[in-house]
Amino acid sequence: MLNATFYAWTCTFTVLILLKAKAELVNITYVESAVAAGAVCLDGSPPAYHLSRGSASGINSWLVQIEGGGWCNDLTTCLARKRTHLGSSKQMATPLAFSGILSNSQAFNPDFYNWNRVKLRYCDGSSFTGDIEKVDPVTNLHYRGARVWRAVMEDLLTQGMSEAENALLSGCSAGGLASILHCDSFRNFLPASAKVKCLSDAGYFINVKDITGTEHIKTFYNGVVTTHGSAKNLPHCSSTMEPGLASSSDECLFPQYMAQGVETQLFLLNAAYDSWQIRNILVPGSADPQGTWKACKLDLKLCSPAQLEIIQGYRMNFLDALNGSSDLSSRGLFINSCYIHCQSETQETWFTEDSPMLNKTRIATAVGDWFYGRRPFVNIDSPYPCDSTCHTNVSPDDAPEA
Repeated sequence: MLNATFYAWTCTFTVLILLKAKAELVNITYVESAVAAGAVCLDGSPPAYHLSRGSASGINSWLVQIEGGGWCNDLTTCLARKRTHLGSSKQMATPLAFSGILSNSQAFNPDFYNWNRVKLRYCDGSSFTGDIEKVDPVTNLHYRGARVWRAVMEDLLTQGMSEAENALLSGCSAGGLASILHCDSFRNFLPASAKVKCLSDAGYFINVKDITGTEHIKTFYNGVVTTHGSAKNLPHCSSTMEPGLASSSDECLFPQYMAQGVETQLFLLNAAYDSWQIRNILVPGSADPQGTWKACKLDLKLCSPAQLEIIQGYRMNFLDALNGSSDLSSRGLFINSCYIHCQSETQETWFTEDSPMLNKTRIATAVGDWFYGRRPFVNIDSPYPCDSTCHTNVSPDDAPEA
Protein backbone atom coordinates (compact mmCIF):
# COMPACT_ATOMS: atom_id res chain seq x y z
CA MET A 1 0.00 0.00 0.00
CA LEU A 2 1.08 3.59 -0.51
CA ASN A 3 2.65 5.07 2.59
CA ALA A 4 0.71 7.85 4.29
CA THR A 5 3.02 10.68 3.21
CA PHE A 6 3.01 9.77 -0.46
CA TYR A 7 -0.74 9.16 -0.44
CA ALA A 8 -1.42 12.54 1.14
CA TRP A 9 0.83 14.31 -1.40
CA THR A 10 -0.77 12.48 -4.32
CA CYS A 11 -4.31 13.30 -3.15
CA THR A 12 -3.45 16.96 -2.56
CA PHE A 13 -1.83 17.31 -5.99
CA THR A 14 -4.72 15.54 -7.69
CA VAL A 15 -7.28 17.74 -5.94
CA LEU A 16 -5.42 20.89 -7.04
CA ILE A 17 -5.36 19.74 -10.65
CA LEU A 18 -9.03 18.77 -10.57
CA LEU A 19 -10.02 22.09 -9.05
CA LYS A 20 -8.02 23.97 -11.66
CA ALA A 21 -9.66 21.94 -14.44
CA LYS A 22 -13.09 22.07 -12.75
CA ALA A 23 -13.39 18.30 -12.92
CA GLU A 24 -16.84 16.92 -13.56
CA LEU A 25 -18.35 14.40 -11.15
CA VAL A 26 -20.23 11.67 -13.03
CA ASN A 27 -22.64 9.20 -11.46
CA ILE A 28 -22.42 5.45 -11.94
CA THR A 29 -24.72 3.30 -14.07
CA TYR A 30 -25.15 -0.38 -13.17
CA VAL A 31 -26.02 -2.71 -16.04
CA GLU A 32 -28.48 -4.79 -14.03
CA SER A 33 -29.85 -6.49 -17.13
CA ALA A 34 -26.47 -8.13 -17.73
CA VAL A 35 -26.77 -10.34 -14.66
CA ALA A 36 -29.32 -12.65 -16.28
CA ALA A 37 -26.82 -13.38 -19.06
CA GLY A 38 -24.06 -14.08 -16.56
CA ALA A 39 -22.17 -10.93 -17.56
CA VAL A 40 -20.94 -10.08 -14.09
CA CYS A 41 -17.94 -8.98 -12.07
CA LEU A 42 -15.75 -11.46 -10.20
CA ASP A 43 -18.14 -11.45 -7.23
CA GLY A 44 -21.30 -11.78 -9.35
CA SER A 45 -22.29 -8.11 -9.13
CA PRO A 46 -23.44 -6.25 -12.27
CA PRO A 47 -20.96 -4.41 -14.52
CA ALA A 48 -20.93 -0.64 -14.42
CA TYR A 49 -19.89 2.52 -16.23
CA HIS A 50 -20.06 6.29 -15.88
CA LEU A 51 -21.56 8.31 -18.74
CA SER A 52 -21.38 12.07 -19.31
CA ARG A 53 -23.60 13.12 -22.21
CA GLY A 54 -22.23 14.97 -25.21
CA SER A 55 -23.50 18.29 -26.50
CA ALA A 56 -23.53 20.51 -29.59
CA SER A 57 -21.06 19.22 -32.20
CA GLY A 58 -20.21 16.22 -30.00
CA ILE A 59 -23.75 14.91 -29.58
CA ASN A 60 -23.11 11.90 -31.83
CA SER A 61 -19.48 11.31 -30.87
CA TRP A 62 -18.47 8.70 -28.29
CA LEU A 63 -15.34 8.19 -26.22
CA VAL A 64 -15.17 4.97 -24.21
CA GLN A 65 -12.28 4.89 -21.72
CA ILE A 66 -11.51 1.47 -20.17
CA GLU A 67 -10.33 1.53 -16.57
CA GLY A 68 -7.00 -0.09 -15.74
CA GLY A 69 -6.05 -2.13 -12.71
CA GLY A 70 -3.80 -5.10 -13.43
CA TRP A 71 -4.99 -8.70 -13.56
CA CYS A 72 -5.56 -11.65 -11.26
CA ASN A 73 -3.79 -14.83 -12.29
CA ASP A 74 -4.92 -17.50 -9.83
CA LEU A 75 -7.53 -18.34 -7.22
CA THR A 76 -5.78 -16.43 -4.43
CA THR A 77 -5.32 -13.16 -6.31
CA CYS A 78 -8.83 -13.30 -7.79
CA LEU A 79 -10.35 -13.87 -4.35
CA ALA A 80 -8.48 -10.85 -3.00
CA ARG A 81 -9.53 -8.80 -6.01
CA LYS A 82 -13.25 -9.57 -5.74
CA ARG A 83 -13.33 -7.74 -2.39
CA THR A 84 -12.25 -4.50 -4.08
CA HIS A 85 -13.61 -2.13 -6.73
CA LEU A 86 -11.55 -4.09 -9.26
CA GLY A 87 -13.69 -7.16 -8.69
CA SER A 88 -17.02 -5.88 -7.47
CA SER A 89 -19.28 -3.02 -8.54
CA LYS A 90 -20.50 -2.95 -4.94
CA GLN A 91 -17.14 -1.47 -3.98
CA MET A 92 -16.96 1.17 -6.72
CA ALA A 93 -16.90 4.85 -5.88
CA THR A 94 -19.70 6.96 -7.21
CA PRO A 95 -19.66 9.62 -8.47
CA LEU A 96 -16.33 9.57 -10.33
CA ALA A 97 -14.24 12.62 -11.29
CA PHE A 98 -13.60 12.95 -15.03
CA SER A 99 -10.30 14.56 -16.04
CA GLY A 100 -7.69 14.35 -18.79
CA ILE A 101 -9.13 12.72 -21.88
CA LEU A 102 -12.51 12.59 -20.10
CA SER A 103 -12.59 16.27 -19.14
CA ASN A 104 -15.61 18.36 -20.17
CA SER A 105 -13.49 21.51 -20.42
CA GLN A 106 -12.44 22.66 -23.88
CA ALA A 107 -9.40 24.34 -22.33
CA PHE A 108 -8.17 21.02 -20.92
CA ASN A 109 -9.50 18.57 -23.52
CA PRO A 110 -9.86 20.49 -26.79
CA ASP A 111 -10.98 17.69 -29.13
CA PHE A 112 -13.19 15.44 -26.98
CA TYR A 113 -14.62 17.71 -24.28
CA ASN A 114 -18.20 17.74 -25.63
CA TRP A 115 -18.38 14.12 -26.73
CA ASN A 116 -20.37 11.47 -24.92
CA ARG A 117 -17.66 10.32 -22.51
CA VAL A 118 -17.79 6.91 -20.85
CA LYS A 119 -15.64 5.36 -18.14
CA LEU A 120 -16.00 1.58 -18.36
CA ARG A 121 -15.28 0.13 -14.92
CA TYR A 122 -12.94 -2.85 -14.73
CA CYS A 123 -14.07 -5.66 -12.46
CA ASP A 124 -13.04 -8.97 -14.05
CA GLY A 125 -9.24 -9.09 -13.85
CA SER A 126 -8.59 -10.33 -17.40
CA SER A 127 -8.82 -7.19 -19.56
CA PHE A 128 -12.33 -8.40 -20.48
CA THR A 129 -11.16 -11.68 -22.08
CA GLY A 130 -12.33 -14.42 -19.72
CA ASP A 131 -15.43 -16.58 -19.94
CA ILE A 132 -15.89 -19.72 -17.87
CA GLU A 133 -19.44 -20.98 -17.44
CA LYS A 134 -18.98 -22.89 -14.19
CA VAL A 135 -19.00 -20.94 -10.94
CA ASP A 136 -17.24 -22.48 -7.95
CA PRO A 137 -19.86 -22.61 -5.16
CA VAL A 138 -17.16 -22.22 -2.51
CA THR A 139 -15.41 -19.13 -3.87
CA ASN A 140 -18.34 -17.74 -5.92
CA LEU A 141 -15.82 -16.41 -8.43
CA HIS A 142 -17.20 -15.52 -11.86
CA TYR A 143 -14.73 -15.36 -14.75
CA ARG A 144 -16.91 -13.50 -17.25
CA GLY A 145 -14.91 -10.55 -18.58
CA ALA A 146 -15.76 -11.16 -22.24
CA ARG A 147 -19.48 -11.22 -21.41
CA VAL A 148 -19.11 -7.98 -19.44
CA TRP A 149 -17.52 -6.31 -22.46
CA ARG A 150 -20.38 -7.34 -24.74
CA ALA A 151 -23.08 -6.44 -22.22
CA VAL A 152 -21.74 -2.94 -21.61
CA MET A 153 -21.31 -2.27 -25.34
CA GLU A 154 -24.88 -3.42 -26.00
CA ASP A 155 -26.18 -1.21 -23.19
CA LEU A 156 -24.30 1.82 -24.56
CA LEU A 157 -25.87 1.22 -27.95
CA THR A 158 -29.27 1.71 -26.34
CA GLN A 159 -27.97 4.95 -24.78
CA GLY A 160 -27.36 6.46 -28.20
CA MET A 161 -24.04 4.98 -29.28
CA SER A 162 -25.88 3.19 -32.11
CA GLU A 163 -26.07 6.63 -33.79
CA ALA A 164 -22.36 7.37 -33.40
CA GLU A 165 -20.64 9.33 -36.13
CA ASN A 166 -17.28 9.38 -34.34
CA ALA A 167 -16.02 6.94 -31.73
CA LEU A 168 -12.76 6.39 -29.87
CA LEU A 169 -12.01 3.42 -27.64
CA SER A 170 -9.23 4.17 -25.19
CA GLY A 171 -7.81 2.76 -22.01
CA CYS A 172 -4.92 3.01 -19.58
CA SER A 173 -2.64 0.12 -18.54
CA ALA A 174 -4.69 -3.09 -18.36
CA GLY A 175 -7.39 -0.95 -19.96
CA GLY A 176 -4.88 0.08 -22.61
CA LEU A 177 -4.23 -3.58 -23.36
CA ALA A 178 -8.01 -4.11 -23.52
CA SER A 179 -8.34 -1.27 -26.02
CA ILE A 180 -6.00 -3.17 -28.36
CA LEU A 181 -7.60 -6.56 -27.73
CA HIS A 182 -11.13 -5.22 -28.30
CA CYS A 183 -10.40 -2.57 -30.91
CA ASP A 184 -11.91 -4.44 -33.86
CA SER A 185 -14.79 -5.67 -31.71
CA PHE A 186 -15.59 -2.06 -30.81
CA ARG A 187 -15.56 -1.14 -34.49
CA ASN A 188 -18.01 -3.97 -35.23
CA PHE A 189 -20.54 -2.73 -32.67
CA LEU A 190 -20.80 0.66 -34.37
CA PRO A 191 -22.39 1.91 -37.60
CA ALA A 192 -20.34 1.18 -40.71
CA SER A 193 -20.42 4.89 -41.56
CA ALA A 194 -18.82 5.97 -38.27
CA LYS A 195 -15.20 7.07 -37.91
CA VAL A 196 -13.87 4.60 -35.32
CA LYS A 197 -10.35 4.48 -33.88
CA CYS A 198 -8.58 3.18 -30.77
CA LEU A 199 -6.03 4.60 -28.34
CA SER A 200 -3.86 2.45 -26.08
CA ASP A 201 -2.21 4.30 -23.20
CA ALA A 202 0.55 2.34 -21.40
CA GLY A 203 -0.97 -0.91 -22.66
CA TYR A 204 1.95 -2.14 -24.76
CA PHE A 205 3.34 -4.73 -22.34
CA ILE A 206 6.29 -6.66 -23.77
CA ASN A 207 7.40 -10.27 -23.42
CA VAL A 208 10.92 -10.18 -21.99
CA LYS A 209 12.78 -11.95 -19.20
CA ASP A 210 13.50 -10.23 -15.89
CA ILE A 211 17.01 -9.38 -14.66
CA THR A 212 17.53 -12.98 -13.46
CA GLY A 213 16.59 -14.49 -16.82
CA THR A 214 13.20 -15.70 -15.59
CA GLU A 215 10.12 -15.44 -17.83
CA HIS A 216 8.21 -13.74 -15.05
CA ILE A 217 5.58 -11.82 -17.04
CA LYS A 218 4.98 -14.67 -19.48
CA THR A 219 4.32 -17.03 -16.57
CA PHE A 220 2.02 -14.46 -14.99
CA TYR A 221 0.06 -14.02 -18.21
CA ASN A 222 -0.22 -17.78 -18.58
CA GLY A 223 -1.92 -17.81 -15.19
CA VAL A 224 -4.34 -15.09 -16.31
CA VAL A 225 -5.29 -16.95 -19.50
CA THR A 226 -5.64 -20.29 -17.72
CA THR A 227 -7.60 -18.95 -14.74
CA HIS A 228 -10.07 -16.95 -16.82
CA GLY A 229 -10.41 -19.26 -19.81
CA SER A 230 -9.29 -16.40 -22.05
CA ALA A 231 -7.77 -18.29 -24.97
CA LYS A 232 -10.97 -18.47 -27.03
CA ASN A 233 -11.46 -14.71 -26.76
CA LEU A 234 -7.97 -13.54 -27.73
CA PRO A 235 -7.91 -12.09 -31.25
CA HIS A 236 -5.23 -12.51 -33.89
CA CYS A 237 -3.64 -15.47 -32.13
CA SER A 238 -1.78 -18.34 -33.82
CA SER A 239 -1.22 -21.84 -32.48
CA THR A 240 1.83 -22.26 -34.71
CA MET A 241 5.32 -20.81 -34.66
CA GLU A 242 4.73 -18.44 -37.56
CA PRO A 243 7.19 -15.52 -37.60
CA GLY A 244 5.96 -12.58 -35.56
CA LEU A 245 2.97 -14.40 -34.08
CA ALA A 246 2.43 -15.89 -30.66
CA SER A 247 3.13 -19.59 -30.20
CA SER A 248 0.78 -20.02 -27.22
CA SER A 249 -2.39 -18.37 -25.98
CA ASP A 250 -0.70 -16.61 -23.07
CA GLU A 251 1.57 -14.87 -25.58
CA CYS A 252 -1.53 -13.53 -27.32
CA LEU A 253 -1.94 -11.06 -24.47
CA PHE A 254 1.27 -9.37 -25.62
CA PRO A 255 0.60 -6.64 -28.22
CA GLN A 256 3.87 -7.37 -30.03
CA TYR A 257 2.25 -10.59 -31.30
CA MET A 258 -1.36 -9.63 -31.83
CA ALA A 259 -1.45 -5.89 -32.55
CA GLN A 260 -0.40 -6.43 -36.15
CA GLY A 261 -3.75 -8.11 -36.76
CA VAL A 262 -5.80 -5.13 -35.56
CA GLU A 263 -7.50 -3.65 -38.61
CA THR A 264 -9.02 -0.57 -36.95
CA GLN A 265 -6.72 2.46 -36.76
CA LEU A 266 -4.73 2.44 -33.53
CA PHE A 267 -2.71 5.06 -31.64
CA LEU A 268 -0.03 3.83 -29.21
CA LEU A 269 0.82 6.17 -26.33
CA ASN A 270 3.56 4.72 -24.13
CA ALA A 271 6.67 5.64 -22.21
CA ALA A 272 9.68 3.70 -23.47
CA TYR A 273 10.69 3.54 -19.79
CA ASP A 274 7.23 2.55 -18.59
CA SER A 275 7.55 2.61 -14.82
CA TRP A 276 5.15 -0.29 -14.23
CA GLN A 277 6.93 -2.50 -16.73
CA ILE A 278 10.38 -1.76 -15.32
CA ARG A 279 9.16 -2.35 -11.76
CA ASN A 280 7.10 -5.47 -12.47
CA ILE A 281 8.45 -7.06 -15.66
CA LEU A 282 12.15 -6.16 -15.71
CA VAL A 283 12.71 -6.04 -11.93
CA PRO A 284 9.80 -7.72 -10.11
CA GLY A 285 10.19 -8.16 -6.37
CA SER A 286 11.01 -11.85 -6.81
CA ALA A 287 14.05 -10.92 -8.92
CA ASP A 288 15.40 -8.47 -6.33
CA PRO A 289 14.96 -10.05 -2.87
CA GLN A 290 17.71 -7.87 -1.34
CA GLY A 291 16.08 -4.66 -2.58
CA THR A 292 19.17 -3.40 -4.40
CA TRP A 293 16.93 -1.90 -7.10
CA LYS A 294 14.49 -0.23 -4.69
CA ALA A 295 15.83 3.32 -5.01
CA CYS A 296 16.41 3.00 -8.76
CA LYS A 297 12.84 1.81 -9.35
CA LEU A 298 11.52 4.90 -7.59
CA ASP A 299 13.72 7.41 -9.40
CA LEU A 300 15.94 6.76 -12.42
CA LYS A 301 18.30 9.47 -11.15
CA LEU A 302 19.17 7.10 -8.30
CA CYS A 303 20.15 4.21 -10.58
CA SER A 304 23.76 3.06 -10.70
CA PRO A 305 25.51 3.13 -14.10
CA ALA A 306 25.09 -0.65 -14.31
CA GLN A 307 21.38 -0.44 -13.52
CA LEU A 308 20.84 2.36 -15.99
CA GLU A 309 22.55 0.33 -18.69
CA ILE A 310 20.08 -2.52 -18.06
CA ILE A 311 17.17 -0.08 -18.22
CA GLN A 312 18.47 1.37 -21.48
CA GLY A 313 18.56 -2.19 -22.78
CA TYR A 314 14.92 -2.59 -21.76
CA ARG A 315 14.05 0.47 -23.84
CA MET A 316 15.69 -1.15 -26.86
CA ASN A 317 13.72 -4.35 -26.23
CA PHE A 318 10.54 -2.27 -26.07
CA LEU A 319 11.30 -0.51 -29.35
CA ASP A 320 12.19 -3.82 -31.01
CA ALA A 321 8.84 -5.28 -29.89
CA LEU A 322 7.09 -2.15 -31.13
CA ASN A 323 8.78 -2.21 -34.53
CA GLY A 324 8.03 -5.88 -35.01
CA SER A 325 4.32 -5.57 -34.37
CA SER A 326 3.18 -3.68 -37.48
CA ASP A 327 3.84 -1.01 -40.07
CA LEU A 328 4.14 1.92 -37.67
CA SER A 329 3.64 4.49 -40.44
CA SER A 330 -0.03 3.48 -40.61
CA ARG A 331 -0.60 4.20 -36.93
CA GLY A 332 -0.35 7.00 -34.43
CA LEU A 333 2.66 6.81 -32.14
CA PHE A 334 3.71 8.90 -29.13
CA ILE A 335 6.61 7.11 -27.39
CA ASN A 336 8.35 9.43 -24.97
CA SER A 337 11.31 8.80 -22.68
CA CYS A 338 9.55 9.56 -19.42
CA TYR A 339 9.52 7.30 -16.36
CA ILE A 340 5.76 7.07 -15.96
CA HIS A 341 2.79 4.75 -16.43
CA CYS A 342 -0.38 6.16 -18.07
CA GLN A 343 -0.57 9.70 -19.43
CA SER A 344 -4.07 10.22 -20.85
CA GLU A 345 -6.20 10.15 -17.70
CA THR A 346 -4.44 12.76 -15.56
CA GLN A 347 -4.77 16.38 -16.54
CA GLU A 348 -1.14 17.29 -15.89
CA THR A 349 0.09 14.82 -18.53
CA TRP A 350 -2.82 14.98 -21.00
CA PHE A 351 -3.06 18.72 -21.64
CA THR A 352 -1.74 21.58 -19.51
CA GLU A 353 0.88 24.28 -19.98
CA ASP A 354 3.69 21.97 -18.86
CA SER A 355 2.42 18.57 -20.02
CA PRO A 356 4.83 16.22 -21.87
CA MET A 357 5.64 17.04 -25.48
CA LEU A 358 7.19 15.35 -28.50
CA ASN A 359 8.06 17.38 -31.58
CA LYS A 360 6.69 20.41 -29.66
CA THR A 361 3.29 18.68 -29.48
CA ARG A 362 1.33 17.74 -26.36
CA ILE A 363 -0.32 14.33 -26.08
CA ALA A 364 -3.90 15.62 -26.42
CA THR A 365 -3.00 17.58 -29.55
CA ALA A 366 -1.22 14.59 -31.11
CA VAL A 367 -4.18 12.28 -30.48
CA GLY A 368 -6.73 14.84 -31.69
CA ASP A 369 -4.77 15.59 -34.86
CA TRP A 370 -4.48 11.87 -35.58
CA PHE A 371 -8.15 11.12 -34.91
CA TYR A 372 -9.47 13.88 -37.13
CA GLY A 373 -6.84 13.37 -39.82
CA ARG A 374 -5.41 16.87 -39.47
CA ARG A 375 -1.91 15.41 -39.57
CA PRO A 376 -0.22 12.08 -38.79
CA PHE A 377 1.81 11.71 -35.60
CA VAL A 378 4.53 9.05 -35.39
CA ASN A 379 7.28 10.06 -32.96
CA ILE A 380 9.74 8.18 -30.74
CA ASP A 381 11.76 10.14 -28.20
CA SER A 382 15.54 10.02 -27.81
CA PRO A 383 16.90 8.00 -24.83
CA TYR A 384 16.67 9.14 -21.20
CA PRO A 385 17.51 11.71 -19.88
CA CYS A 386 16.89 13.82 -22.99
CA ASP A 387 13.27 14.85 -22.35
CA SER A 388 12.83 17.93 -20.14
CA THR A 389 9.01 17.90 -20.42
CA CYS A 390 8.50 14.61 -18.55
CA HIS A 391 6.35 14.08 -15.50
CA THR A 392 7.11 11.25 -13.10
CA ASN A 393 4.32 9.47 -11.27
CA VAL A 394 5.71 6.52 -9.32
CA SER A 395 4.50 5.26 -5.96
CA PRO A 396 6.65 3.38 -3.43
CA ASP A 397 4.35 0.37 -3.87
CA ASP A 398 5.73 -2.52 -5.94
CA ALA A 399 2.44 -4.43 -6.07
CA PRO A 400 1.64 -5.71 -9.59
CA GLU A 401 -1.27 -3.45 -10.36
CA ALA A 402 -1.65 -1.82 -13.77
